[in-house]
Amino acid sequence: MHRRTAVFTGIVEECGTVLDVLKNGVSGSVQIQASTVLEGTKTGDSIAVNGVCLTVTKLTKSSFTADVMAETFRRTNLGNLEKNSRVNLERAMAADGRFGGHIVSGHIDGTGIISRIKEEGNAVWIYISAPQSILNLIVEKGSVAVDGISLTVAAVSDKEFAVSVIPHTRENTALSGKKTGAVVNLENDIIGKYVQKLTGTAQINESSETQSERDKKILDWLS
Repeated sequence: MHRRTAVFTGIVEECGTVLDVLKNGVSGSVQIQASTVLEGTKTGDSIAVNGVCLTVTKLTKSSFTADVMAETFRRTNLGNLEKNSRVNLERAMAADGRFGGHIVSGHIDGTGIISRIKEEGNAVWIYISAPQSILNLIVEKGSVAVDGISLTVAAVSDKEFAVSVIPHTRENTALSGKKTGAVVNLENDIIGKYVQKLTGTAQINESSETQSERDKKILDWLS
């Protein structure tokens, strides 16, 4: 029987608490205390943990366990998890579910590092340095998933991008505990990936073309 591909929206349902992390060299697992995401969930279902799509292998009344490949530990911030870490959780969107954020696949494109945090009124600007391959697909006012949270890009340069986070988002996600130097999972907007493939912008000479010039190519193609 064909298993439907999991799709997420980047709207975090709750923050979970890591109860246990098991690493045995070639694979491992995480056990996470939760409540909301357990409702209606069964073994084999998908839950995004900090934006990483994981498959539930075991359920209790107050937690779930998911297997994690060694490659996932290495390439995402799940490798930094320890007991009592807070993580963002979201169940895969139901076929008849309400779409609130943007299309998030749960397949991380890379990680970034929070380079600075600046408060402005009731909002907080979070600046994230990221690899050029990720920045190539980020545009101002576009969408990006940061630790599984659908956020709008407020500014972008050749070295970093910034998101402006409202109090509700910060208070109800694991972003509230993030400090400068923290590693975050990043997933580019799937639409940008398709545009890149269709326009061939993946072959751009990164050393000679600025972000604004790359953005203009994409906008020209869309128009």
